[in-house]
Amino acid sequence: MNAKIKVGIIGITGYAGEELINILSKHPNVDIVFLSSRFDKPTKKLSEIYSYLKTTFDFDCNSLDIDNNLKQSGLKNADVVFLALPHGTSAEIAYKLLKAGKKVIDLSADFRLKNPETYKKYYELEHPHPELLKEAIYGLPELYKKQISKASLIANPGCYPTSVILGSAPLLKNKLVKTTSIIIDSKSGYSGAGREFAKKYQATGLPNTFAYKTGGKHRHIPEMEQELSATIIFTPHVVPQERGMYTVLYFELLKNISLNEIADLYKTFYKDEPFVRILPAGIEPQTINIMNNNFCDIGFAMYPCAGKNTLIVMSAIDNLVKGASGQAVQDMNIMYGLDEKTGLQ
Repeated sequence: MNAKIKVGIIGITGYAGEELINILSKHPNVDIVFLSSRFDKPTKKLSEIYSYLKTTFDFDCNSLDIDNNLKQSGLKNADVVFLALPHGTSAEIAYKLLKAGKKVIDLSADFRLKNPETYKKYYELEHPHPELLKEAIYGLPELYKKQISKASLIANPGCYPTSVILGSAPLLKNKLVKTTSIIIDSKSGYSGAGREFAKKYQATGLPNTFAYKTGGKHRHIPEMEQELSATIIFTPHVVPQERGMYTVLYFELLKNISLNEIADLYKTFYKDEPFVRILPAGIEPQTINIMNNNFCDIGFAMYPCAGKNTLIVMSAIDNLVKGASGQAVQDMNIMYGLDEKTGLQ
């Protein structure tokens, strides 16, 4: 395509919004035409929010008034709008943008779950536009590339689900493992909990690792079970690093298979996926290798126990890139017929 994609970003003060600005301001096929915080504040320069952008990419940031923005700001010219907003905030804005003929890539959880009752249970909200849930495409390119290419509404996956689904899909699609009570242990940098949590975490000045939302309470569980068609036992943790996510999955194999055969299976499954890297058997992924990029690294180990082999799959992503904004840009590239790597290398 020759004309540049005109892009709006709503919700620029969070980690995901900031990451979108950093990626899209350098994207060769994008013109950013609208930026807004989710807060109703007077128009200000982007450099007043992120001072380091003053000499590289400065821009007027609008107060958020979606009806007025669509009539009297750069938003009226946008082709696609990224929503980097909390759950419960995106759905109504997405509805109005879609009615105005815009494509929408939503980084919140508002369109990930197909069942509005499940959304109500886990997010304690009535979904304002359940009719859009069937229209929304789950934005995991490795599984839904064809659907993404034709979509108007993308539900960008959560960071934990991205690491879990990419680590699981080849086994489940080939029916090599039991699909009940898959054990998942995940660790995330503190940015995964949002800007306000990160400020409190950093304010202590002390490293701290802890589990949270244990006992099946985490909101990403139904998203993962929906996409995997499996039941899981999931425990998330916060670790003392700003970004990066490490997931370890434990599977009970249904047949004898070697680690080399597992690695070959994954390589075949992801052979056309530029952002999934399969490591040789016996080599574990490390978060240092996925920092600030859109890759997912996957490794394997076998754990003999009580006469049975438990397969261990390890995946590592940057929770702010492949787990959020980078994946959203990858989706945009696919929607507009670009090489999906554009702007992400």
